[in-house]
Amino acid sequence: MRAVLLILTAVSLFACQGGRTSAWQEEGDTVSFKYARQLTVVRHEGYTLATIKNPWREDRILHQYALVPAGQEIPADVHHATIVRTPLKRSMIFSTVHCAMLMEMGRHDCIAGVADLKYIKIPWIQQQVKAGRIADVGDGLSPVVEKIIDRRPDALFMSPFENSGGYGKLEEIDIPIIECAEYMEASPLARAEWLRFYGMLFGCEQKADSLFAVTDSSYNALKALAQQSGNPGISGNPGISGHSVLLDKLTGNVWYVPGGRSTIGQMMTDANGSYPWAGDDHSGSVPLPFETVLEKAGDADVWLFRYGGDHTITYDELRREHHGYRQFKAFTDRRVYGCNVEQSTFYEETPFHPDWLLSDFIRILHPEIGGLPPLRYYQPLQTSRR
Repeated sequence: MRAVLLILTAVSLFACQGGRTSAWQEEGDTVSFKYARQLTVVRHEGYTLATIKNPWREDRILHQYALVPAGQEIPADVHHATIVRTPLKRSMIFSTVHCAMLMEMGRHDCIAGVADLKYIKIPWIQQQVKAGRIADVGDGLSPVVEKIIDRRPDALFMSPFENSGGYGKLEEIDIPIIECAEYMEASPLARAEWLRFYGMLFGCEQKADSLFAVTDSSYNALKALAQQSGNPGISGNPGISGHSVLLDKLTGNVWYVPGGRSTIGQMMTDANGSYPWAGDDHSGSVPLPFETVLEKAGDADVWLFRYGGDHTITYDELRREHHGYRQFKAFTDRRVYGCNVEQSTFYEETPFHPDWLLSDFIRILHPEIGGLPPLRYYQPLQTSRR
C-alpha cells in the first residue's frame, strides 16, 4: 500500500509540474488547495516546498521555494530551490495589493519598504514612510537597489510578467524574490486562495486560512443568491437570465474588453448577468475597436467601467470623451456605473476579497435582490458636476 501511495503521489506531482518530477517530492504531505492551480505546496520534515507553475508555459516551473524555519539547519536536498527563512519579518513590497493583504493579516509591521508609493492609498503606510520607518525604494520597474540593500530585507515581493527579462540587479543581491503570480489564476477564488500561501510565509497561516474561508463562503453564497434570481432584465426580453452588461471603456482608440475567462468576465457569469463576451476564451483583456463593441454590446442594459481621476466622472464628461458613447442603450437609459480606482480601494481589496466586488455586481444587475450592502466600488453616474 505504501508503494502504491508513493506512486500516486509521484504521478500527481508530475501532472502539477508539467512533466517534471523530483525525488525530494515523492514523500511529504501535499497541502490541498480548493481553487488555486498555479501553486503546489508540499510539507516535508523540516521545510515546506512551494512550487509556482509558469503561467505562460505549462511545461515549465516559474519558481520553487523551500520555506525553512529561522534558526533551523537547511536540509541538503533543497538547495535547488530558493531558500526562504520563515516567518518573514522585513520584506520589500512592490504592490499596493500585497501591502493591503499584510495589513489585513496583522503583519503590517513586516513591511520594511515599498515601491510605487504614489499608488499606495493606505494612510498608515504613507505615514510610516514619512516618519522614515518604511523605506520608499522608488519606481517598481527601476527601484533604488542601494535603498533596498540598506534595509536588509528578508524577501522582495514582486509580480512576474511574460517576457519581462527578469528582475535585473535585484537578482544579484542575494535576497529571495517572491514571485506573486496569483493574478494569473483562472478564477477569482483561485487568486484569492494564494492568501494561504502568503500566510505560510509570514507565520500567520491559521489567520490566512480563516480569512480565505470567510471569502470563499461569502462568494459562493452570493453566487447562489444571484443564480436564484429570475430577473428578465431591464429590457424585459424573455429568456435572459439577468441584465446584459458592458464593461470598461475606450483607452485611446482601443476598447480593452475583459475576456470571458478573465476574473471579471467570470464574475459576470457568477453574478448571473448576460455578458456579450462570456464565450470568449481569453483570460486577459481583448483589444477591440469602438465599432465592434458598439455592434456587439450597444444594447446592453448596464454599463460598468473603471477609471482614475480626482473627481467622480459625470454623463456630460463621458459624452465629451467620445461622442459615440451616446449610442449605447445604457447611456441613454442612464444606467452607467463608474469605479474611480483613485478614490476607492478597488485594487487593494478585490484580489483577495472578490466577494465584495461580486456583491456590487449583483446589486447593480439584480436590484430586486434585497439585503445586500451598499455599493462599495461602483457608483451611478450623475448628469453633471454639482
